[in-house]
Amino acid sequence: MSAPVTVSVTRHVDPSRTTEMLAWVQAGTSLAEKFDGFLGSGWVRPSEDSTDWHMLYRFADADALAVWEASPQRAWWLEAAQGSVEEKRRERRTGIEGWFDEPASVESLSAAPVAPPRWKQMVVIFMVFLPLSLAANLVASRTIADWSIVPRVVLVTTVMTPLMTYVFLPWITRRMTWWLHR
Repeated sequence: MSAPVTVSVTRHVDPSRTTEMLAWVQAGTSLAEKFDGFLGSGWVRPSEDSTDWHMLYRFADADALAVWEASPQRAWWLEAAQGSVEEKRRERRTGIEGWFDEPASVESLSAAPVAPPRWKQMVVIFMVFLPLSLAANLVASRTIADWSIVPRVVLVTTVMTPLMTYVFLPWITRRMTWWLHR
């Protein structure tokens, strides 16, 4: 299974054409949304009067991205901005970490990916919580059984919370993605 691909494009935009460019960016998103594998898009500007627009779009994999990039819809969309927009930089990444400092202004052009239904989230959490809780309580009953209830629960919770948050939930979520997002 190939990883999602995010494309970052820095474009120079004439500040007097901001309204026109907002419509152009939204039109591009509307076109891309109709392609299989489209995961979302957005843009970031360092400040309200900045001439640089950092535009992002994301597809489920390189093949889905290639279909969009080779499409006549995208060619038409890019042609519509000829003379108004100058591309300065383009990057493809399979992760988005570290591209930008915290932006001064962010606009989202499409909704974030839909979260799985809450009942599915509950089932996945339960699949991790039950065995971890049993193991933690078994260890606690053999090692700190003589402690009073409050310190014992505080210690067990202090150990379980980071394990759930940083180890077991990410692990099970990756393995259950096929079911969570079906």
